[in-house]
Amino acid sequence: MTSAQGGAASDGTGPRGTGPGSTGTVATPQEHGLLRSLVADPAFGPLRALLLLLTVVTGVVDAVSILALGRVFVANMTGNVVFAAFAVSGAPGFSLGASLFALAGFLIGAYAGGLMIARTGPDRGALLRAGSLAELVLAAIALILAAATGDPGASTGTLHLTGDAFVPAITDVLALLLATALGIQNAVARKLGVPDLTTTVLTMTLTGVGADLRAVRRGTGPEGSGKKAARATLARRLLAVATMVAGAVAGALLTLHVSPLSGLCLAVSLLAVTATGTVAATRDPAPWRIPAAKS
Repeated sequence: MTSAQGGAASDGTGPRGTGPGSTGTVATPQEHGLLRSLVADPAFGPLRALLLLLTVVTGVVDAVSILALGRVFVANMTGNVVFAAFAVSGAPGFSLGASLFALAGFLIGAYAGGLMIARTGPDRGALLRAGSLAELVLAAIALILAAATGDPGASTGTLHLTGDAFVPAITDVLALLLATALGIQNAVARKLGVPDLTTTVLTMTLTGVGADLRAVRRGTGPEGSGKKAARATLARRLLAVATMVAGAVAGALLTLHVSPLSGLCLAVSLLAVTATGTVAATRDPAPWRIPAAKS
């Protein structure tokens, strides 16, 4: 397949339906249904499904970090900057050290993600594979470190703890490792450019949901593609929100009632599934791996 053919197939608007004997119509991703658009979209292949898994990971990891690491975000740096400001102002229960380590880790991760982008070039599959494997390694190191501490966070839930789940030094290192992993994830997701799946921030996705509700009511989807396309887009955006919520609920329940370690175990397991799925999806060349060049 030539690069021009790959580009045409990747955005779903190529020569299909224009050759002899065709009907003259081109199937859009929205016309294939929600499930097919997640795993076999002409433009994104399995990227949507894999990024949804990473969105669940974000919810789990942030639940663990907020409930067990001194009220610190490791994925949402907007919230983390605010938490750091609270700590500086003397508000009880916030860890300035953990917030600063998380900020540093996120920047390190974003830088590492930039290096991966430069090395993998336009191959989106190779980029996600490198990013998910690096995340898995970092999260596994955090899990092993947390398990080896002997602190309450390694064996008991945080619901009845009067102090922190881990000693300050371990808390800071865990925040650094997890934020580095999420910094890589954020940089990779940003480069992949899959609409509404940043995996770490839902602000624009929720904004899109509001706009989609109006589009569905009026029966006009993206670029006038109709009510069916509008419903499919709305469904994908709601699914992104739901997966974040599901991850946060699962992470919170495990952290509060079992142990923060169990929450980290869930995050590592999800990352292992994502990495395995990405490796399997990138065994062979596919049009979705190289996005169409913008004219």
